[in-house]
Amino acid sequence: MTDTSVADHWGRADLYDTITTALWKAGADLNALTIDQLAPVDHFHARGLPATIELANELPVSPDSRLLDIGCGLGGPARYMADRFGVSVTGIDITPSFVETGNRLTELVRMTDRVSLQQGDGCDLPFDDASFDGAYSQHVTMNIADRARFFAEAFRVIVTGGFFALSEHGRGEWGELLHPVPWSEDGSGEFLIPPQETCSLLEEVGFVDIQLTHTGDDYLEAYQRVISLAEAGKTPALGIHLVMGKGALEKTRNSARSIAEHRTHPIRLVCGKP
Repeated sequence: MTDTSVADHWGRADLYDTITTALWKAGADLNALTIDQLAPVDHFHARGLPATIELANELPVSPDSRLLDIGCGLGGPARYMADRFGVSVTGIDITPSFVETGNRLTELVRMTDRVSLQQGDGCDLPFDDASFDGAYSQHVTMNIADRARFFAEAFRVIVTGGFFALSEHGRGEWGELLHPVPWSEDGSGEFLIPPQETCSLLEEVGFVDIQLTHTGDDYLEAYQRVISLAEAGKTPALGIHLVMGKGALEKTRNSARSIAEHRTHPIRLVCGKP
């Protein structure tokens, strides 16, 4: 996939209306909306809010930090980080509808003074060197062909002594990848690599002190829970299935099976810029 087709794969023109309608049906007051009420739908990555919390638990964030969310999606993690740590967060994403919807959601929860999302490419970040104290990226790199450049750009915009954190589905040890999955309908635009290769590439661009956590069991359990609810007709009104759209259950089944059969290998890692 080109950058345009990646954006087309993820984008939906009716996202804001879809989300706000679901919130209204769930009884939320849109004039007093909180990030907790948004959380089931706006952490658009595998495992949603729990995965964001676990990543945040490992970040060395100080109160005056400037953070960058690379591949920010709808901005849920950016809003969570800003609220939890009392910091400012800039998000960048290649998908226009995510950025537009995310900024409107930020307005709804009255956080525009701390969170700003913009369209852009993670492999060509529109920021000066050493602009941020830390950066993170959640389940974005599966669509990144030039992983070395993506990591080099993150390294460039982080200050000396800053951090970079990442979660992704790595390439597993056995078998071909199954499709469709959330990041690819048929394998096009899909660039999974083994976790050890991810670590090697990070080291090559200059990152140090890589702390790697294997998260496959947690993701498999979460996927199986979603599948069980769906098969029982108990899918919640709010969830990332609203963003995934048609085929969400099939993609979830394939994601779970891929982990169980060691076709994919989910990881979370944090490293530093010396």
